[in-house]
Amino acid sequence: MKPHIVIGIDTGGTYTDAVAFDLRNRTVLAKGKARTTKEDLSCGISNAMDTLPPELLRAARRIALSTTLATNACVEGKGGRAKLILMGTTRAVMRRIDAERVYGLRDEDVLCLDTHGSFDGSVVDEPDWNAVIAENEDWLADAESLGVVEANAARNGAVCERHAKEVLAARFGVPVIMASELASDLNMMERGATALLNARLLPVIEDFLSSVRRSLEQRGIDAPVFVVRSDGSLMDEAFARQHPVETILSGPAASILGARELAKSPDCVIVDMGGTTSDVSLVAGGEPALTDRIRIGSWKTQVKGAFVETFGLGGDTAVRIEGGRCALETRRVEPVSAAAQRWPELKEALAQRASSPCVGGPAPCEGLYLVREPADPARYTAAERDIVADLRCGPALIGDGIKVDRYVRTTERLEAEGVVMRFGFTPTDAMHLAGHFNRYDGEAALLAARILGKALGMAGNEPEQQIAADVYRLVEHALYLNLARILIARRYPRAADDAAAGAFDALIEENWRRALAGTDSTLFDLDFALRAAVVGVGAPSHLLVPETARLLGARCVIPGNSEVANAVGAATAAVSARGRATVVPQYDAFGIVGYTVTFDGGRAHAASEDEALERATEAAHDEAMRRARQRGAHGKLSCTVSCTKRTSHDLSGQTLHLETVVTATASACDTSDEDDGR
Repeated sequence: MKPHIVIGIDTGGTYTDAVAFDLRNRTVLAKGKARTTKEDLSCGISNAMDTLPPELLRAARRIALSTTLATNACVEGKGGRAKLILMGTTRAVMRRIDAERVYGLRDEDVLCLDTHGSFDGSVVDEPDWNAVIAENEDWLADAESLGVVEANAARNGAVCERHAKEVLAARFGVPVIMASELASDLNMMERGATALLNARLLPVIEDFLSSVRRSLEQRGIDAPVFVVRSDGSLMDEAFARQHPVETILSGPAASILGARELAKSPDCVIVDMGGTTSDVSLVAGGEPALTDRIRIGSWKTQVKGAFVETFGLGGDTAVRIEGGRCALETRRVEPVSAAAQRWPELKEALAQRASSPCVGGPAPCEGLYLVREPADPARYTAAERDIVADLRCGPALIGDGIKVDRYVRTTERLEAEGVVMRFGFTPTDAMHLAGHFNRYDGEAALLAARILGKALGMAGNEPEQQIAADVYRLVEHALYLNLARILIARRYPRAADDAAAGAFDALIEENWRRALAGTDSTLFDLDFALRAAVVGVGAPSHLLVPETARLLGARCVIPGNSEVANAVGAATAAVSARGRATVVPQYDAFGIVGYTVTFDGGRAHAASEDEALERATEAAHDEAMRRARQRGAHGKLSCTVSCTKRTSHDLSGQTLHLETVVTATASACDTSDEDDGR
């Protein structure tokens, strides 16, 4: 039977992977990997695609992308300058609920308008936009994009958001994001965080998709482009450009699909270890665990997707000196071996540093290089512009006596915005020392390890093997602690409360030490019993996951093609979409007197529950079908509908109907010759 070829491409923080996958026979036909080039993503994407046979590229029915770029941007605090207008709350409320810590909403990014629309949506309190703009024009004009959210948008059809979008877009000429287009649940702070994050990520996804499009055009490939959403479904290129927040777990979601496809394990804990982050997800009964509210970094959103816990740990995690020993930080740095491969002159600087009698500081072998010129130099301080000027001559080790040394603390914004990049010693460099990896310049890794050894006061002239072993152990330790924490919180939610977290952290640490030493108490032991298999995917997983699984008493599975699991997941994903409508009964003193049906863009009234459910089902079905088409689905769609009824009881024990939520799911199947998803 003729193969149905899809090209899956995953652009991670460190590597870009590509596979040619036959959807009909469920097989990987070819695979490749290249370094992600942040200064021009199209280079890494092109290099990865060029590892695949040209005839498979030309035969592709679809290009499916997944990426951790948005994930990494959230963790690293990167993105465009965006501002948010919150309608229906005050600054005092934000302080009282600690909105910055809980939702990621910083004071300087938010404007509160104290409007007073009714909860049921029947009364709308529209701001005077001319007055708002006049009073806050400088603040608004500083933004590259704006988000707007109103307290009762789910009940009133988002009247204020729609008007705000019209007025602000016309006045400032920037994208304006309506929270109601992205999220529909009541918590306005979560909806606001979703809108603000979407606004911040617009340039990130634009750069990514433009890079992909350039690479495809250079090769004469005209297959449609799709992107994996956070729930593992697909959306087309045009939709993705407007909804980048829906990609915040694109890479992790693709990882789940790929691991499930490759491992054929119905119950497992998936550990996807990349260059910048590690992601932990769960599969039970063959189905991924899901969440309605993705939390990533400091952001608490209403983006729906796969249950994924992301933490800063990967092959490119910075190794630094803390308390007289090596320690890991969540910051991603370019491996010194990779930097030296690009700029061989760095080895001479490293050799000089290694031979120096005095080496110290927490990061004795780190340096900086220029990624790109600032788009608007006037936005930066004189010190920041001096750093850019210094680095135009090439990368430099921090501490070599050039001007950049005086401004090391002022590089944070330049690094956060991707203007400069830091390099240093990482687990990837330790893998070179251990002989487990040889992609980059191992001699540079060796010199950096000797610099670390000298700074640590290690005896002997060859401390590199001890440093490599120490770094491996640090990664395994961090992976163990995070896995145990995630699984305990999932199984015992109260253990994740602040009051209990400290005690459990201490318990996890103690179990790590006991498992590492292989000691058991003759009287009593509290063991962590992980009954599901641990499936490791991602390039470093085969080196670092098995030992962690062993210490947790679990079976470890490293499936074939695991190093490109994300790209396999992208290739096997399909378009699907959900629609939702809510039926709320209206009560008077004698009971229910009617029903209100709320749905995307409107509300309706019904005299009976049957009439209300019929209207809600129709609205949810139509919304799901419409959204699936918007996301790029063509051909036949299937649609399933489910209802969830919420009830309570009054003081007399009588059952009260609170609401019924009707959810419709429209799905496309694109493995037939007639329907290729276009």
